[in-house]
Amino acid sequence: MAFGLGALLALAAGGYLWSTDAGEEGMAKMTATVRRKFPRVPQLPTAELAAWLGEQGRPPPQLLDVREPEEFAVSHLHGALRVSPDAPAAEVLARIDPARPVVVYCSVGYRSSALAQRLIAAGGKDVRNLEGSIFAWANEGRPLEKDGRPAKAVHPYNSVFGRLLKPEYRAK
Repeated sequence: MAFGLGALLALAAGGYLWSTDAGEEGMAKMTATVRRKFPRVPQLPTAELAAWLGEQGRPPPQLLDVREPEEFAVSHLHGALRVSPDAPAAEVLARIDPARPVVVYCSVGYRSSALAQRLIAAGGKDVRNLEGSIFAWANEGRPLEKDGRPAKAVHPYNSVFGRLLKPEYRAK
């Protein structure tokens, strides 16, 4: 089940994200939409992930970036493994440690929640979606990287959804 540009634009056109809903208001609407669409997918707030990653002695989760290669190339969370949004669950589960928790993310949480739902249905244990995904993470000024070095900009996905990113974090 693909959730590419067409599906996300349909979300925007369907009233889930109005053109005037940028910034925090738009992100709140998108987060609510994701929660309604994927009620069985646990959502992990960005502050909780940040605290988890900062805990000494607690193994970090496996981070799966569910964006396209050009999005990942602009920036991503440290240590993230990029997987295709359309990847079969069995293929993804074969690439990760089944004993470790998994946190998936994309731009706003829709594609990653879709993958998280498929992983859970296929038997994945302790799978969560990063609520608000990389857009929320970046908007809070949290660390990003590109080629192993700190990065600031995030791929905006498209002109509609890119409005959910603060301008200073939106890649050109």
